[in-house]
Amino acid sequence: MSTTATIAEYQAQNKAKLISEVRRRFEAEYVTDKSDKYDSRDVERLQQDDNWVESYLTWRHNVVDETLKMLDESFQWRKEMAVNDLTEASIPRWLLEIGGIYLHGYDKEGNKLFWIRVKYHIKDHKTMLDKKKLIAFWLERYAKRENGKPVTVMFDLSETGLNSIDMDFVRFIINCFKVYYPKYLSKIVIFDMPWIMNAAFKIVKTWLGPEAVSLLKFTSKNDIQDYVSVEYLPPHMGGTDPFKYSYPPLVDDDFQTPLCENGPIASEDEASSKEDIESDGKDTLETISNEEQTTLPKKGNIMEPISKADENEKVDSKMKTFKKPLSVFKGPLLHISPAEELYFGSTDSGEKKALIVLTNVTKNIVAFKVRTTAPEKYRVKPSNSSCDPGASVDIVVSPHGGLTVSAQDRFLVMAAEMEQTSGTGPAELTQFWKEVPRNKVMEHRLRCHIVESCKPSSLTLKDHAFNMSDKTGEDFYHQFATSRSESDRSPP
Repeated sequence: MSTTATIAEYQAQNKAKLISEVRRRFEAEYVTDKSDKYDSRDVERLQQDDNWVESYLTWRHNVVDETLKMLDESFQWRKEMAVNDLTEASIPRWLLEIGGIYLHGYDKEGNKLFWIRVKYHIKDHKTMLDKKKLIAFWLERYAKRENGKPVTVMFDLSETGLNSIDMDFVRFIINCFKVYYPKYLSKIVIFDMPWIMNAAFKIVKTWLGPEAVSLLKFTSKNDIQDYVSVEYLPPHMGGTDPFKYSYPPLVDDDFQTPLCENGPIASEDEASSKEDIESDGKDTLETISNEEQTTLPKKGNIMEPISKADENEKVDSKMKTFKKPLSVFKGPLLHISPAEELYFGSTDSGEKKALIVLTNVTKNIVAFKVRTTAPEKYRVKPSNSSCDPGASVDIVVSPHGGLTVSAQDRFLVMAAEMEQTSGTGPAELTQFWKEVPRNKVMEHRLRCHIVESCKPSSLTLKDHAFNMSDKTGEDFYHQFATSRSESDRSPP
């Protein structure tokens, strides 16, 4: 066994021991005496969710005593705020309609943007609790969907006056990331801060601590594109994002089906697709037979449903030499591989396509569909189909029309069990998705990752992603953990 593998095995064993110790001691030292102060669902989750325990441990530098204190504080807050029961109905409608707080878009590192439009906030103690609940609602909603993936907070101070600055509210937001949602902060981008507020944000820096101050990014229209590209910036920030907040419905995750889903593909896209196919024949990643090239349809959909028989036959022939992803997300209906990231090669590497493997782990047919935040960029085949009990389906994701894969792009896999008597044709699937209750739908999100080196193996990609995410995450965790530890020790 190599030294690297030995170290990795030791670290995994040590982490498992720490997680076990946290669970045992929290149950013995805290739950026994304070069971009424916690939501039983949080206590149960702590015993079952390794990632959740690990997020608190990492934030506290793997010091168990400090982790237990943090869990105690966090769990008491979660019960006081009734976090597990927060829904749209918990938030006053006017607060959702005003559009002061919401999730939309991604920064250049692929982190979700958490917008706080300060001009819509007026300091008012009567509405403060509802505003805090709205912050908790969005963060909890995000945390359940994107386990451990950080957000970038966008403090938009344009058109803001002193009436909108509420330091108690700002401190609550910071505490959310320092105590209640460890691991979830990438950075805080402050846009267009008036000079009169300099003193206020000096106070914010003291709350963050000296090491975490680097997470504050003060920007203007001239430099905000250092962090967020124009496609996710509104016009008043110099961007081109046409998004306009409205409610209802609740702003979701920006996943869409293609605008031209039922229309023909433009001729240049068709030509580009043929060029891709010809180059694919020279690549060891995948092979496509000449027969398939000549029978390529003249018209099609960017994310097009096809019959299951054709789907299985064509995908099987294309995937004969496709390296299967190694990581697996184990959902209640489908196992999805890869677990978190789709790997696309750079233009030079030639590895243009990615593979998603779905495996049905139920005793019923499972309908699935794939959506994306960039519908104009990708072909997904099949994007809307079904999977028989115990069977697997390979889904090919490929950029088209010369468009470039971005780390900001996301894919959403949706799945739901079908009745045994249901048909699985296009018409039946369309009707099924119209009628299936939302709480019966399994959802899983995938990020995009661009690999610059030529043709790395699946194992190399997996290890590379693991190491990168660990290193990046720990930088953020330790900045906040250190600042909080220092503030805990400082005199009142």
